[in-house]
Amino acid sequence: MYRKPVPPVLVVIAHGSRDPRHAATVHALVRRVRSLRPGLRVETGFLDFNIPSVQAVLESLAAEGVRDVVALPLLLTRAFHAKADIPAVLRDAPAQLRIVQAEVLGPSPLLLTVLERRLYEAGLTPADKSSTGVVLASAGSTDPEAIAVIAEIAREWRRTGWCAVRPAFASAAGSPSGFPRTEDAVRALRATGCARVAVAPYVLAPGFLPDRIARGAAEADVLAEVLGPAPEVARVLLERYDAARRPALAAVGA
Repeated sequence: MYRKPVPPVLVVIAHGSRDPRHAATVHALVRRVRSLRPGLRVETGFLDFNIPSVQAVLESLAAEGVRDVVALPLLLTRAFHAKADIPAVLRDAPAQLRIVQAEVLGPSPLLLTVLERRLYEAGLTPADKSSTGVVLASAGSTDPEAIAVIAEIAREWRRTGWCAVRPAFASAAGSPSGFPRTEDAVRALRATGCARVAVAPYVLAPGFLPDRIARGAAEADVLAEVLGPAPEVARVLLERYDAARRPALAAVGA
């Protein structure tokens, strides 16, 4: 009798934060993913600060007899956590689990869609684009690949019609990126002659660094909300899951 293959469990791996808004946002995003893909089992594990830990989730799945898992980093760039922390945790997972690590969420045109909508929700209109300079404010990284991705996103977004788009980091201290802090990028855009300046946080959930971005946006005209549990973000999660799942299923003949 034919039995339909069970899809791999999606384990969303979030960084975690002492700020309760972080976990609440992650859980809201996971609920949206479940609503978009009924029947897909989605679990959430945290690297730090929150429970359950990634290791606890994996051990629980193994104890239930689960075999196949797609581990998806809830990250926007491939920096230290995606390249070091998460692979190290996955190497310590129960041996009976077959785990494939999915790609991080960014870059994606869907994320640009959310960034733009957040700006409109904050008060801008499409008619404001040509006269508005935007600070693309991310948490920050010293990883060259992550830095290059943020710079390319800013260039791509500028081509959609904004007066200017400048990348910035919540904290530029010690960074080799050359990116300014949010507040410095706001002042630089003001000096270029754009009629207004907006700050778009390129971060997934509230927390310490997004709060620093908000403080750096004090002199801006508009501050958008974080990406949060937007439907487009949930769709990106499922795109990354599907891309990782295909080779995993092929490997076991499913």
